[in-house]
Amino acid sequence: MKHNLNRREFIAVTSSLAAAAAVTRPARAAEPSPFTTALKKAMIVGGAPAAAQLEELKAAGFDGVEAGVVGIEDAAKGREAAEKLGMRVHSVLRGWAEFNSEDPQKHQDSFAATENALRAAQAFGADAVLLVPCRIGGMPMPRPWEFLIDFDHATGHIRRVTAGDNAPFRKYIEAHNHATDTSKEAVKRLVPLAEKCGVVIALENVWNNLWVQPAIFRNFIASFQSPWVKAYFDIANHVKYGRPEEWILTLDELLAKIHVKEFKINPADPRGEGDWPQIRDGSVRWPVVRQALERVNYNGWMTIEGGNLPLKELSSRLDLIIAGK
Repeated sequence: MKHNLNRREFIAVTSSLAAAAAVTRPARAAEPSPFTTALKKAMIVGGAPAAAQLEELKAAGFDGVEAGVVGIEDAAKGREAAEKLGMRVHSVLRGWAEFNSEDPQKHQDSFAATENALRAAQAFGADAVLLVPCRIGGMPMPRPWEFLIDFDHATGHIRRVTAGDNAPFRKYIEAHNHATDTSKEAVKRLVPLAEKCGVVIALENVWNNLWVQPAIFRNFIASFQSPWVKAYFDIANHVKYGRPEEWILTLDELLAKIHVKEFKINPADPRGEGDWPQIRDGSVRWPVVRQALERVNYNGWMTIEGGNLPLKELSSRLDLIIAGK
């Protein structure tokens, strides 16, 4: 018997067949990740994040934020806003301190500000505070590629900064050793509060002319012999001194957090300077960096610093980095 289907019946039959085929057709297997480590995405925000700001970041694919130093009540509100969206304030950016200052008031102000940062981090529910303990400059020092530091592992004091005659760099060596001593003293005094708050003091050497090679920076961090003092590593800040992956492999288990930004070396610049393009547009070998993070078993936050692209574009670029591309 011949059956003639009208248009409505034909659409119904073909739709049913398509649905059945979709059920019975084997699903295409997702490509397995070559990595076992899990990395979370964040952006730096100023102060305490507002609900609308967090919603925008969430929609773009971010998991959390790094906040600024605020009062306890504002931090608690920021935590609540983040947790309502299934997000987290994972860190607080304390920034520059002056623990090497000859002015006692500046030293004390730096100490008090860092105490406030630790308490704010606790209220945010964050587990780390980014601290740059001090900086030095204004004296002759080797160019970035000329550094070849020899130091005493017990004290962290530099003996030589480069091959050949080190006399021109005597003031730099003295300032560096003074900064190491005063920073150690201050951070050790902060450790009891960090432990009480449950917040790691994550030290960063962001273009402060200190600990500019991986071995001496690791030695500085390890000298505290405390789980409450670790390293905050900014990938792009170290490109002019050497490969970021070498820093990651050297710091290893002492890594607390990672900042993600880009640097493009200018070969013609005699000081080793360059530009700050968008992530994945510069000199960083991101697939190699991702492999290094896997090798040291880093499971943690990747926080973008800077970048003037739309949030979704920044998020997509960070996804590619996390995927090893």
